[in-house]
Amino acid sequence: MLKFDKLIALTAVIALIVSLTAAFILNKNPQVTTNDYKVEVNRIENELKAGNEVDASEYEYVDSISEYNGEDDFYTSSGIYVIRRINGKTYRIDYSNSDNCTQNRSIVLTEVIIISVFAVMLLLLLYIRFNIIKPFNKLSQMPYELAKGNITAPINENKNHYFGKFVWGIDMLREELEKSKSREFERIRNEKTLLLSLSHDIKTPLSAMKLYSEAVSKGLYTDMDKCREAAVNISSKVDEIENYIKEITKNSGAESLEYDINIRDAYMFDVIENVKNSFGARLASVGTELIIDNAENCLLSVDPDRLAEVLQNIFDNAMKYGDGKLIRLSFSDEENNRLISVANSGCTLPENELSHIFNSFWRGSNSENKQGSGLGLYICRKLMNDMSGEIFAEIDDNNMKITVVCPKAD
Repeated sequence: MLKFDKLIALTAVIALIVSLTAAFILNKNPQVTTNDYKVEVNRIENELKAGNEVDASEYEYVDSISEYNGEDDFYTSSGIYVIRRINGKTYRIDYSNSDNCTQNRSIVLTEVIIISVFAVMLLLLLYIRFNIIKPFNKLSQMPYELAKGNITAPINENKNHYFGKFVWGIDMLREELEKSKSREFERIRNEKTLLLSLSHDIKTPLSAMKLYSEAVSKGLYTDMDKCREAAVNISSKVDEIENYIKEITKNSGAESLEYDINIRDAYMFDVIENVKNSFGARLASVGTELIIDNAENCLLSVDPDRLAEVLQNIFDNAMKYGDGKLIRLSFSDEENNRLISVANSGCTLPENELSHIFNSFWRGSNSENKQGSGLGLYICRKLMNDMSGEIFAEIDDNNMKITVVCPKAD
């Protein structure tokens, strides 16, 4: 903001300097001379010859008309004049041969134009300062506040709406972060409640197992039937504990992930263009060829943002696990569905692992030294199922091909 204020001040100073310089130069220029005075002198001479009265004020360049009265300064006084002998009398006609009026008008007009141009520039800079720069400075603090966790206050749009889409996007991000934070707190609370409950429940079978094992180890059961009964009881308690462990595993898995889905009609090409804009430059920078097959555009009944997220996850995997040579986007139709396939060359996943790639937290043998959580394709499947779609994968001639099935709009 301070730099922009300096720019405004500099513009004002330059306007003042230019205006003063232009006025100085124009005033120093020699006056514009004209020969129009000769025409007026001839007219006056003709009028006097005709015996008519002549008034100098009726002429633009003639200042005065004097008849010789015998005074000495008739021929010596300052000024520009001509002497005419008319009808036996001597006349002195004083005139001006410069267009002072026109020149003054030009100077004024030039000054007005220069000042007007700089005034418009100054007003424009002030408008930008108060309506664009200043509001944006306030908005620029929002990512910092979001990073600190201050996500409860909504973001108000400036009345000029210059940053409508930006503010809308940031506010959506804030709402998503707030929802995510709430879900995270709820998940942590439920997990803690579950763990406390299960840990309490596990204590009972553990105590019973301990008593049975101590009795057996001390030889308290001399009858084999009693020993077998103790072993059976220990086994049942082990089964009980295993069930508790399964419950813990189930509730700590990815099944607790939830997403907001807003299904509506959306053109497929809009979604594809979104993905292309996200990955086009990245693919070009690493030398990966992107081929998008021709297809007829159609309306899909999906959440376009979530579908774009699915395709972006697939593209990300294609870049991560492919050989970096080629990624191909192809399309086909099946019943009332549009199939969108992403294939990458250089598949390194063993065929026997293909059936596991959509499982949560599962990572293939080809993921060594590659970052990831094992949730990407699981999330893709969940999102497609939530949109009444499907996703599947196949390996064809050393190419990994993942296809999403999107329902068409009615």
